[in-house]
Amino acid sequence: MPEGHTLHRLAKLHTKRFAGGVVRVSSPQGRFAEGAALVDGRMLVRAEAWGKHLLHHYDSGLVVHVHLGLYGTFTELPAPLADPVGQVRMRMIGAGRGDGPPYGTDLRGPTACEVLHEPEVAALTARLGPDPLRRGADPDRAWQRIRRSARPIGALLMDQSVVAGVGNVYRAELLFRHGISPHRPGRELTAAEWDELWTDLVELMRTGVRRGKIVVVRPEHDRGAPSYAEGRPRTYVYRRAGEPCRLCGSTILHSVLDGRNLFWCPVCQPS
Repeated sequence: MPEGHTLHRLAKLHTKRFAGGVVRVSSPQGRFAEGAALVDGRMLVRAEAWGKHLLHHYDSGLVVHVHLGLYGTFTELPAPLADPVGQVRMRMIGAGRGDGPPYGTDLRGPTACEVLHEPEVAALTARLGPDPLRRGADPDRAWQRIRRSARPIGALLMDQSVVAGVGNVYRAELLFRHGISPHRPGRELTAAEWDELWTDLVELMRTGVRRGKIVVVRPEHDRGAPSYAEGRPRTYVYRRAGEPCRLCGSTILHSVLDGRNLFWCPVCQPS
């Protein structure tokens, strides 16, 4: 599932390419046809991300809400625009800039693609925890939930109502970088540990936005073991079960927590 930095990159790209102009919105697949008709021919004011949610704001006050889920993806379309291929839930076409060609993007396979009114958007974002990539995000909101919880910190970090935008990779790698077991109850963390986790998370996710990929391994540790798969990020523990730890050589462990794969080093992250 795409993590928060991916949605923020999409928001920046769509604002740059489409905002300030009239866009044509359609649903070649048909499943979003009614929603597409409500915003087709309107001006896109801006795109923004909240955690793993992408929001397209139109001058009519309507908002297209997209959650990519496990399989959703946007495909940016080069000019000239070809006919849709496959199950395209939403196609958005802008006029381009100046005399340049029009821009287009196709959305396939999202968990959610729907039109919301502003009160519904407010209700959606109110359910989310602070997003490390949003200006003014308040880490204390998350801390107040964490410090009172008996749930493992590995589960709390993935709870979008606690922290918005963190996925499995950032969860695993952040905890490793700070030597914290994913099984430690939230209420056993100290305020200083949470401050350090939040500060590091903000920097890691900003790097993800800037570079377009997850970068979590420090340069001095980035040697020897390759990435867990071609084209995937180099990690300390994520998807490295059974492999030696980059720091201590111990075997990376794996279990399932709240239905999601969990990876950690038992020596660097003692329970």
